Amino acid sequence: MAEKKKAKKEIKKVEKHTHKAEPKVEKKEEKKEVKKGKKTLEEIEAEIEGLTIIKYPLITEKAVNMIEAENKLTFIVDKNANKISVKKSIEGLYKVKVSKVNMVKDMKSRKKAVVTIDKKYKADDIATKLGVI
Repeated sequence: MAEKKKAKKEIKKVEKHTHKAEPKVEKKEEKKEVKKGKKTLEEIEAEIEGLTIIKYPLITEKAVNMIEAENKLTFIVDKNANKISVKKSIEGLYKVKVSKVNMVKDMKSRKKAVVTIDKKYKADDIATKLGVI
């Protein structure tokens, strides 16, 4: 009798261990699939915030020369925007690293941001995506 009870306990222990391991693996795989397919709420909010700060790229002869010669882009931004918010929105929207931002108010009472792109990235590529060049 004692041998049968021990055998039953061993079977129960084995069943418990195998039963617990399987669902954990499945849950991890399901979570990975969800993350790959959809954007998180934070990413969507960051994009919306970036689009409210940056109004449109400025396309003038001087701006195009700056793109080609100095690796700089020029944008018209919101009047309440500051250098830090412009830098974060450019990096978030276009997936580049910004090294410097200069802000200027022009004669038409607009606020311009001259953004210097890091040497690793090319302003020409971003300008092509935007349709500037």
